Amino acid sequence: MTMIQVDGLHKSFGELSVLRGVSLEIKKNQVVAIIGPSGSGKSTLLRSLIHLEQVNGGSIRIGDDYLVRDGAYGSGTEIKRMTARMGMVFQHFHLFPHLTVRGNLELAPRHAARKQETADVRRNSLELLQKVGLSDKAEVYPSRLSGGQKQRVAIARALMMKPELLLFDEPTSALDPELTGEVLKVIRELALERMTMVIVTHEMSFAREVADQIIFMDKGEVIETGTPGELFGNPQQARTRAFLGLA
Repeated sequence: MTMIQVDGLHKSFGELSVLRGVSLEIKKNQVVAIIGPSGSGKSTLLRSLIHLEQVNGGSIRIGDDYLVRDGAYGSGTEIKRMTARMGMVFQHFHLFPHLTVRGNLELAPRHAARKQETADVRRNSLELLQKVGLSDKAEVYPSRLSGGQKQRVAIARALMMKPELLLFDEPTSALDPELTGEVLKVIRELALERMTMVIVTHEMSFAREVADQIIFMDKGEVIETGTPGELFGNPQQARTRAFLGLA
């Protein structure tokens, strides 16, 4: 079952063309890793999927509905409904410093249109903190957390809205190497649970281990797509081989 279909996506910032006819498919329960050099359009693509960037052309279909079709967006209500099916974890954590860890997790659900019961929100937040190994940090403020702990809070916060798809934009690049493992462990566990995920990452070994599909981008284009075995073991494009140091 296709969850997201992207066709001929174009995005420019002024005269700079960042996405040049990008097309891809993401299926339900699939983990897709997007790799490539800096400036290749990876993060812009991810942000476009959740409407943090507005594209100049092409289509994005989420399930049976179009977020954008041939460059034309639907109403604000339609966009909100579709993007609510997704959660995003950023490179930098964007936690509210004046709220405790639990407060950060519970803020959005308490203000959501569905108006979840307070007891349900509290139970969900504590369950997710346990899931990411931070049940003892519920009443702690972000300033008292390590970078790895902050990122795990950010993942739990994204999961609070029960998304069908999680997007990760370089989730470990702001972390010291010794803190990277604890975040990758949480993502591995989500992959084992068959959570649909799209992960922009520079961690090649992690991408190879956890992803079902690898997408290699360069200069705003999808250069090559394949399974980890295909793309890392026998890449077909010279640019892919050069990036992976196999040329």
